[in-house]
Amino acid sequence: MAEEPKPQLIRGRIDVCELDRARMSLLNPQLIEQKRESRTIDENAKPLLELTMREGIETVWDRFEMQQPPCKYCESGLSCARCAMGPCRIIPPHRIRGVCGADADLIVARNLLDMIATGAAAHSDHGRDIAETLYLFGQGKAEDYGIADPEKLEILCTEYGIAVTGKTPKQLAAELGLAMLEEYGMVKNTLAFLNRAPKATREMWDQAGITPRGIDREVVDSMHRVQMGVGADYTNMLLQGLRCGLSDGWGGSMIGTEVSDVLFGTPTINKSKVNLAVLKADEVNISVHGHNPMLSEMVVKAIRDPEMQALAQKNGAKGINLVGLCCTGNELLMRKGIPMSGNHLNQELVIATGALEAMIVDYQCIFPSLPRTASCYHTLVISTSSKATIPGSYFFDFKAENAYLTAKAIVRMAVENYKNRNPQRVLIPGAPVEVMAGFSNEAIKKALGGSFKPLIDLIAAGKIRGAVGIVGCNNPKIRHDFGHVTLAQELIKKNILCVETGCAAIASGKAGLLQPEAASLAGDDLRAVCESLGIPPVLHMGSCVDNSRILVLAAGLANALNVPIHKLPIAGAAPEWYSQKAVSIGGYFVASGVFTVLGVMPKIGGSPAVVSLLTEGLKGAVNASFAVEPDPARAAGLIVNHIEQKRTGLGI
Repeated sequence: MAEEPKPQLIRGRIDVCELDRARMSLLNPQLIEQKRESRTIDENAKPLLELTMREGIETVWDRFEMQQPPCKYCESGLSCARCAMGPCRIIPPHRIRGVCGADADLIVARNLLDMIATGAAAHSDHGRDIAETLYLFGQGKAEDYGIADPEKLEILCTEYGIAVTGKTPKQLAAELGLAMLEEYGMVKNTLAFLNRAPKATREMWDQAGITPRGIDREVVDSMHRVQMGVGADYTNMLLQGLRCGLSDGWGGSMIGTEVSDVLFGTPTINKSKVNLAVLKADEVNISVHGHNPMLSEMVVKAIRDPEMQALAQKNGAKGINLVGLCCTGNELLMRKGIPMSGNHLNQELVIATGALEAMIVDYQCIFPSLPRTASCYHTLVISTSSKATIPGSYFFDFKAENAYLTAKAIVRMAVENYKNRNPQRVLIPGAPVEVMAGFSNEAIKKALGGSFKPLIDLIAAGKIRGAVGIVGCNNPKIRHDFGHVTLAQELIKKNILCVETGCAAIASGKAGLLQPEAASLAGDDLRAVCESLGIPPVLHMGSCVDNSRILVLAAGLANALNVPIHKLPIAGAAPEWYSQKAVSIGGYFVASGVFTVLGVMPKIGGSPAVVSLLTEGLKGAVNASFAVEPDPARAAGLIVNHIEQKRTGLGI
């Protein structure tokens, strides 16, 4: 039998000295109370926030305060450090061009295109990892994985023009995996999933010149245009941004979602629990954090291994409790009902409970400072991706070929750390909240009797006025979870169904909006619909790559009505976004014809021309645009007005 791998400590252990903590600690109870209330609406997070402030344990909110005030040129997109002739800043009336001659419009557009390309690369590389795992399984090189949804595998093969008759699942996996990996380059010059969009939407893309040609192709094209001496017209730059975003939403992210369903199971409606109270005082607590389900699925298998369960009891624990964080957690919640400990801004607070033996991370949305936080406790931070090694973490080089053996070694390390927990420092506040999750498009169709027609009929009858995808991260600029929860509450009052992913979905879960009982908070018509179906008015559709599920839902509704997506009574929103990935998501929502409201202003204020293009000019190209509204109640008003206009346009 192969030997379990050993970890490598990256750059040595990080220790936070007592002097550092003394500098950070607050002694004024009134100030602590004020900060606690202003930072979050998550009631379970508040006692831990108070603890971190008293004990001088640095959090994201502290670092945000340290960075104030921000550079106004960076904030408005008017700074450029792209070449050695700079750095440059546009400061009217005299500094109106950079050294290369780029004006404010071009510098802002360059910076925004860079963000979109970075976000698209992140999502799409995630998708590549999943597609490669499917291919390796088909080649017989990733035997720890299997095909959990063979029916979907055959459906996808047919969609890709791959004959399925007489072939084994392994053969189909190899052919489909290769076909998907080919879409990252220029072999095909198109993406198969684009055909899911209505014909009129695809024609709109062709006319605007933004139909994606390949996933990596659009990222590379975008980065090429950002280079000095290439892109010079801000409009041309931003249209490429939309094309790059489309290659993510209808390409890399959609591949990641669909292949994850094939490998790990298409989500079905399930019940679980959420918030920091899902940790257990008498069990080994392990959190999985990041975005890639390849690792977390193996960790689920490893914690159920009788050998690991016996080891936990030998070390004095009653069992092993696995909890999720961010989108890796969302993947497990959707498919396995694994409880979620929180979203993006909860990640340090999970450690601050003092009850976490190990935080296993893969990539994306992981604070590089987590080992500093962990050094204040017994918690081990275990990194697993060669793309995201973290100083102070214990690194296992996780690969599909050695997946289970590596996962088992990681779980063993966590279990053996239980004995190092200090029971006097454990603080698990409150009680967990029940949630209903698992709303894949397949699950939604099943709940509706097998098609989207009942949903279309309800929308046509006005029982559901429309639907809104609320997505994105948390951002310390916005009171934690306030933007997500308030927007959802305001929309469901107006009989608008909300579909959510990522950190937004977990915010709603913590607030009780992912329970069927939350129907009582909705308008009369939506409440009646939810009560008849036994579902919440806010549906959890998955992780951030699963925003592609929202695209598929929109396309399904549009195809059934024989209209382009932009004519539907739908909208998108990202009330607390922070990441480049969110900019890419916004790009492919708008490029697909979905009006999208942002709660945080992108770094574009330095160019009125760019602002005008994104909020008005794009309507002429893709029949949709962005809006920015930090107040979620007012954002709801914008969305309601938009949806009612779309209903009028459809004559309903």
